[in-house]
Amino acid sequence: MIEPNSVTPAPRWLNGNVWLISLSATFADLGYQAVLAIFPLFLVKHLGAPIWLFGVSTAISYGPGAIWGYLGGRMGDRYGQKRVAIGGNLLIPLLSLSGLAALPFQAIGLFAGGWWARNFRTAPRRSMLVESTQPEHRLGAFGFLHALDIGGGFLAAVITAILVWQNVPFTIIFLLTIIPLLLSSLVLAFVRAGARGQSSKSSKIGVAKANEPTAMHADHKSLYFRLLAATALYGFSAFDFGFPMLTVNQALNSNVLAVLAYVIFFGFSALTALALGRITRNSVRTLAVFGYLAGGIGCAGMAAVWGFHFNPMLFYPVIALMGLALGVIETIEPTIVSLLMPHGKSGGGMGALTAFRSIGLFLANIMMGLLYGVQDSWLLPYIYAGVVAAVAAFVLLSAPPLRHEAV
Repeated sequence: MIEPNSVTPAPRWLNGNVWLISLSATFADLGYQAVLAIFPLFLVKHLGAPIWLFGVSTAISYGPGAIWGYLGGRMGDRYGQKRVAIGGNLLIPLLSLSGLAALPFQAIGLFAGGWWARNFRTAPRRSMLVESTQPEHRLGAFGFLHALDIGGGFLAAVITAILVWQNVPFTIIFLLTIIPLLLSSLVLAFVRAGARGQSSKSSKIGVAKANEPTAMHADHKSLYFRLLAATALYGFSAFDFGFPMLTVNQALNSNVLAVLAYVIFFGFSALTALALGRITRNSVRTLAVFGYLAGGIGCAGMAAVWGFHFNPMLFYPVIALMGLALGVIETIEPTIVSLLMPHGKSGGGMGALTAFRSIGLFLANIMMGLLYGVQDSWLLPYIYAGVVAAVAAFVLLSAPPLRHEAV
């Protein structure tokens, strides 16, 4: 018989706010990841747009999305993280409404608007998580957030594949995604954090520290700007996962096996995020080696399998490595920023992180498409992405050690 007291207690950082913020992320991904999975098919096959126009739609979404990501963080610091996060979250269903468009440019406009709203709420939501946890617990909290976030994307991929297999019209699938997106905002409304001015003083739930510094140390500032440079560089290689899916589809001539690559990628990313808080201490080195560099090695692996005509099934372990790298990056990047930024200023830091990554993504997707067109081959695009990701790793590894605290 198991005694009640023998049950392992939940970690101290796993409080109600962390659960609610993470569940909100799950519902959000369950909605918009389903849209991302079918939007290219809807735009090209249903509305008759040329393939290059899909590239333009991605560029429009990521480019200005960088500005909206930065504004969201700064406005959250000024007007309240919760208010800004919910406001942005409520506009993400514009993505879903793109399925009602009759013309390609209508669909692109709605899609881009929803993506900008997604970027606008990302930094404030992360700042609410910062406010709800102590610094020493943030790695575990951000890992939990990313795991549930990616878990929603995983479910979205599976459900969307089933609906497409059952020949459900695209428009219906788009509209169904509104339900989890609205549930995401509803869950976020119950979070007891992010009130106006609350992040700059002690939290009412007793997890924020009132004596945290209000100005950034000089060496913290140096690492912060180096991290932004590294995340922008990695962003130049962080192409949309549609590219690996297309690669697998061409190599194996199977839509099902292409979707399997998507499932493996998100599955390994989620598992990595869950485990990360238990196995790492040196966040900067871990981010550089197991995040940026591992992502670069994954890109090199994609190039090798394609270029040397290896067994196409080898794409899957390479994609798993890329998923591991994403889990490390999405967990550790915001953790480091939360530790470097002065108290009450985390929104601006998170906004800058979102903006620099979006700028990189804007250029990465353009480069991947252009380089593929040079030889009608995946070799050059993946070599490019691998080299840039490796450079990002070395930029961060060259940072001098901090004197004030081990980040």
